[in-house]
Amino acid sequence: MDTLLGLLPIILMFVIFYFLLIRPQQKKQKQVQNMQSELQKGDRVITIGGLHGTIHAIDENTLIVSVQDGSQLKFDRSSVREKLNQD
Repeated sequence: MDTLLGLLPIILMFVIFYFLLIRPQQKKQKQVQNMQSELQKGDRVITIGGLHGTIHAIDENTLIVSVQDGSQLKFDRSSVREKLNQD
C-alpha cells in the first residue's frame, strides 16, 4: 500500500502531462495532416519557410506553388504550414 501511495504523485504528474501537452499536440498534428491531404489546385497557402503562393499543380506527395512574380516552385506536400481562406 505504501508503494502505491508513493507512486501516486508520479502517476498523477504523467496524467496531467498527457492531457496538457501530449494530447493537444497530437490533435493539432492530425488537423495539419488533414489540411495537407485536402489541398487542391488554386488554394492559397503558406509554406513552413514563410513563402506565400497559390497551388498551380498537385501530385500525390508534391505540389507546384506559383508565387507573385510568376515563378513556380516545387514543394513537398508536408511543407505547407497553412491554407489561407479564399475570401
